Amino acid sequence: MTLSQQNAHDRQVATWLLFCAAVIFGMILLGGVTRLTNSGLSMVEWKPLMGVIPPLSEQAWQETFDKYRLYPEYRKVNRGMSLDDFKSIFMFEYLHRVLGRLIGVLFALPLLYFAWRGAIRPGLMPRLWLLFFLGGCQGLLGWYMVKSGLVDNPRVSQYRLTAHLGLAVAIYAYMLWLAFELLFTPRARAAATGNSLGRWSLVLVGLLFLMILSGGLVAGTRAGFAYSTWPLMGDSFIPRGLYAGTPAWLDMFEDITTVQFNHRMFAYLLVLLIGVFAVAVYRSGRGGRAPLAVSLLLLALAVQVVLGISTLLLHVPVALAAAHQGGAMLLLTASLYTSHVLVREGPSA
Repeated sequence: MTLSQQNAHDRQVATWLLFCAAVIFGMILLGGVTRLTNSGLSMVEWKPLMGVIPPLSEQAWQETFDKYRLYPEYRKVNRGMSLDDFKSIFMFEYLHRVLGRLIGVLFALPLLYFAWRGAIRPGLMPRLWLLFFLGGCQGLLGWYMVKSGLVDNPRVSQYRLTAHLGLAVAIYAYMLWLAFELLFTPRARAAATGNSLGRWSLVLVGLLFLMILSGGLVAGTRAGFAYSTWPLMGDSFIPRGLYAGTPAWLDMFEDITTVQFNHRMFAYLLVLLIGVFAVAVYRSGRGGRAPLAVSLLLLALAVQVVLGISTLLLHVPVALAAAHQGGAMLLLTASLYTSHVLVREGPSA
């Protein structure tokens, strides 16, 4: 195979990966809406194959509703709900699950096609199979999460929800990185070994991932509803009751005051670190795509800060909260792009 043919194949594979990543981005947003509308426990059965077919008749809808009425969410939260109201929450969860299956098809079939054509460059196939395996694990983890809310307490475990979100984000990030590897040929890969800005950019990616996990805990504990004020939490910057539980460390995962406070502090830290990092990149005189990448990172950061504060002040409206989750993904995307530019192009680019 000639170099030009390999480059053409790389672009095709990268385009497919970017498309799959975009669908996963939509999947994460839909998952957020499903959670925000309290729709996630409306489907009480897990049918990987037959679950693609929704209720098609009024009798089928009634039978599905009757099953839902046997579970704690109906008895403790939605008692008296009409069939029409049930249909609306059911469809959010149904679409979320169907989209998950569709992603599997969108990934698997082109993967087999590209492999058959010999279009996948050497060394890439094991990484693609790893992505496929992680996608299967994500489906199992989703049902494991839902099961936690089908018992006495009609809420999913914040730990399982955060794990489900975290794995989706990890798949998205790894898929993007592979696409960047195929699209952008390194110009000074060997020189990247001593690239301190590249290393710091990877640290920022890791911190942003942890920030998203922190947001998962906020969502899972509903801590975002606790304090609808900013910059104060209630009447003080540091609210009363932080780490007051026994053991105290458990409060960072389960106490709503502590969970929201930690999320805010994490946000302030990232604003500071990204700001300092951006100044360092600009002052370094790096050429190539570095200035554009950092500018996009700062823009995504500014949008996310506005969305986060607005979501708090307006008491977590569904549309704005979903946009805030999407903003986090855009910020992570910009950070990944910046890291790829700084790490793979090396300091001499």
